[in-house]
Amino acid sequence: MAALPQQSLESIHPALWRGSQLARAHGKYVDTGYAALSVELPGGGWPLGTLVELLVQQAGVGEVRLLQPALAAVSKRPIALLQPPHTPNALAFACMGLALEKLMLVRAPRTADALWCAEQMLKAGSCGAVVLWQQYVRSESVRRLHLAAQASDALFLMVRPIASAPDSSSATLRLGVRPAGDGIAVSIVKRKGPMRAETISIALRPSPVLLSPHGSSRRPMHETAERRDISAAVVS
Repeated sequence: MAALPQQSLESIHPALWRGSQLARAHGKYVDTGYAALSVELPGGGWPLGTLVELLVQQAGVGEVRLLQPALAAVSKRPIALLQPPHTPNALAFACMGLALEKLMLVRAPRTADALWCAEQMLKAGSCGAVVLWQQYVRSESVRRLHLAAQASDALFLMVRPIASAPDSSSATLRLGVRPAGDGIAVSIVKRKGPMRAETISIALRPSPVLLSPHGSSRRPMHETAERRDISAAVVS
């Protein structure tokens, strides 16, 4: 059997990489805003024109605050929020530097309608980012959304329960997100590169709503992270 050529895999084809290293940057990326996370992602940021999954322990755990730097970077075009678990708080989004006139809140009566909306937005190419919250999505629907995302240059993220981690997915990048200390712990579920067993600790600033003297004082101490976020912005 002939030996493999003594040259880098990247020189054979840009889509090739060794399993012990992160894939070489291919396509467009947007910085995550968190150095500890960016260094663990191929391209050094959130990939554009593809599907990214955030697998959360519970909706509202901090996913919007995690995405805030990236959403602000792509906000020259509208940002679509599909099926968010809580009503977005206008003040909190404004304090995070996201112009209200650029935000679109989309509610759909059925899962199929929400998936259709996401697909059409991606195909239209009118949004800088599309964030979709869903409890359960069939694998063929995930693949359909991934293909629609590849025809766009948008930041496309689907937020799903952490229980979906064992399911097969055509998403390019899958991250687990759990609450931890003063922020969140992010685990690498899937990436183009080696596995990483250790979690990445990311400190998140509290929601501006909670910093208001008229906000947290009226909330019970047992209030969950689910109500503290949308992920950082919910209506009391």
